[in-house]
Formats: sequence, C-alpha cells, structure tokens
Amino acid sequence: MNKLQRLLQNKILILTICAAGIGGTFQYGYNISIINAPASYIQTFMNTTWLERTGVPLESNVILLLWSFTVSAYPLGGLTGAVVAGPMAIMLGRKMSLLLNNVFVIIAATLSGFSRMAKSFEMIMLSRFFTGVNAGVSMNIQPMYLAESAPKKLRGAVALTSASFTALGLVLGQVVGLRELLGGEESWPFLLASNVVPALIQLTALPWFPESPRYLLIDRGDKESCISALQKLRGTSDLSAELEEMLAEQAAVKGQRAKHPWELFQNRALRWQLVSIVVLSSAMQLCGNDSMYFYAAYVFQEAGIPQDKIPYVVIGTGSCELITSITCNMIIDYAGRRPLLLGGYIFMAGWAIVFMVALSQQTQISWMPYLSMACIFAYILSFGIGPAGVTGVLPTEVFDQMSRPAAYMICGSLLWFNLFLVGTAFPFIVKSLAHFCYIPFLVVCVCTSLYVWFFLPETKGKSFLEISEEFRKRNFKAKTHAGFYKGPEEIKTTTL
Repeated sequence: MNKLQRLLQNKILILTICAAGIGGTFQYGYNISIINAPASYIQTFMNTTWLERTGVPLESNVILLLWSFTVSAYPLGGLTGAVVAGPMAIMLGRKMSLLLNNVFVIIAATLSGFSRMAKSFEMIMLSRFFTGVNAGVSMNIQPMYLAESAPKKLRGAVALTSASFTALGLVLGQVVGLRELLGGEESWPFLLASNVVPALIQLTALPWFPESPRYLLIDRGDKESCISALQKLRGTSDLSAELEEMLAEQAAVKGQRAKHPWELFQNRALRWQLVSIVVLSSAMQLCGNDSMYFYAAYVFQEAGIPQDKIPYVVIGTGSCELITSITCNMIIDYAGRRPLLLGGYIFMAGWAIVFMVALSQQTQISWMPYLSMACIFAYILSFGIGPAGVTGVLPTEVFDQMSRPAAYMICGSLLWFNLFLVGTAFPFIVKSLAHFCYIPFLVVCVCTSLYVWFFLPETKGKSFLEISEEFRKRNFKAKTHAGFYKGPEEIKTTTL
C-alpha cells in the first residue's frame, strides 16, 4: 500500500511537471523552430501584400529588412516577458502566472493564423512579439515554480525538466515544420498558429495541480494551503522536516518584501550569487550553440546529403539536445551542478577548435565535411549535458524567496538580450573571421569554465538556507569567521 501511495504521489509530481512544461518552456523551443520552415513563403507573402497595396514590388533588401524585424520581434518580446515575469510571480503566484501567460500565445496564434486572410504581414510581426512575451515569462517562472515544488533530493532533476521541454519543443517544431505536415506554402499560417495547442492543454491541465508550497507559506503566509499543497505533492503525513525547513526560510526573510532587480546590485550579501548568474546566463547564449544551427544546412550539404533531405537531418540536431537534456535530468542530483557545467563548457571549447579546423579544410580534404558534421552534433550534445539545463536551475537555488523573482528577471533579460546580440552579430563575425568565426565562442567557453572551477560552489543536496549561508561566507569573507550552518537561529539577522 505504501509503495502504491508513493507511486501515486510521484505521478502527481510528474503530471505537475508535464502540465507546467507543455505550455511553458516547450513554447520557447517550439516557436524558435517553427519560424524557419516557412521563411521563404512569408517573405513572398510580404512582397505580394505590398504589391497589392501599392502596385510596386518591394526591393530584395527591404524584404530582408522586414524579415529581420519579424525575427527580431521574438527576442524583443522575450525581453519584455522576462521583465514582467518577476512582478507576475510575486503578485499572482507561480501557477497563476503560467496560466495567465497563455493569453499571449492565444493572441499570437490568432494574429498569425488570420494574417494571410487579412493580407497583413504586420500581424505576423506582432504575433512573434506576443509569442516572445510568452516565452520570456515561462522561461523565468516555470523553473522557479518547479524547483520550489520539488523535494530537496529531486530539486535539480525537477527544475531541469524545463530544459527538456525546451528541447522537446525544438524537435517537435522541426517535425511539424516539414513540408509533408504544416511547412508547405499553403499551410504556413496554420504552422505559426499551432502553438495555441500546447497553451490550451496547459489551461486545461494545470489548474488541477497545487501552487508552489514555498510561495504559499513565505510570500502569502498561508500555512494551511502550504501543507495541503505539500500533501498533494508528497502524499505523506510526515511533512515535519520539510515544513520546518520552510518555516526557517520564512523566519530568515521575516519583515522583508520582494526585492527589485536594482536592489540585488546594491546588496553586498548577494554579490557572488549575482555575479554567478550574470556570468552563466550570458554564457548560455554567448557560447555559440544556437549558431551551430546556422552552419548545419551548409555542412550537411557539403557532406553530400541531398538538399531535400537536409531538414530531416537537422531534426537530428534537435534530437541530440533532447537526448542529452533528458540524460542530464537523470544524473544532475548524482553528479552535481558544477561537474555538468564544467564538463559541458570544456567539451564545447574542444569541439569549437576541431570545428574551426574542419571548416578551414572543408574543400581541401574529402572527409572533412563529415568531421564538421560530427562536430555540430558533439557541440550540441556538450551544451545539452550541462549548460542548457543547469543554468536555469541555479537562480532558484542560490537566491532566497524574496530575491528569486528579481534574479530571474535579470537572468531572463540577459538571455534574451544576448540572443538578440548573437543573432545580429554572428553574420558579421562570419564575414570577418570566416572559418575561424568560433574564436569568440571559444573564449566564452574557456572563461566560463574557469569561473565555474574557481568560484561556483556545489548546491547539490543542500537546503536553500545552507546554500545562502555558504554564499554569505563568501560575500563577507573578510569580516566573518562563522562556523558551519547550525540552524535558522544563526541567520535571523541576515540581509538575504
């Protein structure tokens, strides 16, 4: 009977993860990939629409500019979503924020689905902006919600499912975007509007599952609702140890309000936490993983793969990220956060060197295209095994309840700004450095590896208070000779 109860409660936790993920970070990966297949059709639609309006066709450089605006609207929306995610998480709660977030996708799907009927390419641009807002909110709130709802021993694995859902969305977006499905000339509006399906699934499923217990207790002060949520998620009457830990967290932040992002920069007690998430959030986009997809079609073509088969091979690159994120999900609470981050960036640095050598010899040595192709898969695998998932877990673990939403606002803003920066700058980097275009990404991977090795502490298996205490010692190293963590009494006067 006990085994049956434990299995049932594990199912509830798993279903909570799925309900949060399908309308959360899944949308980020899905909406990144579905825009690629109909790119040429949308550009043709822009030209045709303008011709019907004015009687004059658009010049090719103007079409390219309009397409750039369309693509750029997504990270701009993501940045907006990252900024509003913090206040939403504080005022509405984690679960309600995820549910309300689906409104942005429904608006986006309506705009893109009717854009051809309305003969308005501006509707597509606006649609991509709202899609970005949805992704920006979910990328911040979903890992926060799941990490706060998970038991300590499974916190890393549960929070890391956000990366798995991103990779799953990426792969399914590539599959749905095939010409045989919704990637054809007649069906592209349906492809862009298909993101409404995950939103409707989440709106149907997530209301049945509990709010974050930590949010209910620490932010709302509702102990009864917290215990009820814990019972649903854990299914055991013996919640005393976990509840005591939460009450200690509540005591540590008693009398404090939720912090604003700029207050984190002013607070010395949060210095190393802030530096860590700034470095790792920036490195996640500046490491060059997304740029590998830029080269994928060219490398596969050079390797002799027929043009019409390349989309199917590209699905393999997304599948690599999915496989490694699931693998990382299974081992993170055994291996720890530091080894996965360190190993991921070190391997990426190594593969970047091999990839640049292979590109420079692409036309000289017959088997070099195959080595380039192997490098693409290896680079994406290395990214998926650590940086892709662990980066999103850390803000939850290294910040306390009052600082966490603001920390995710900073992380999300950096992620989206750097995504826009790399997308804008990479074509110029390729033009300037040619085959050695991965040198900037190599430098980022090496520097991030050094930072993780020397400055980032391990958070595996530690309570939020223990992690806060470890960072407190680092932040006030010159002023304190504090011993090991002894309990909540020691930290009642902390500024965290």
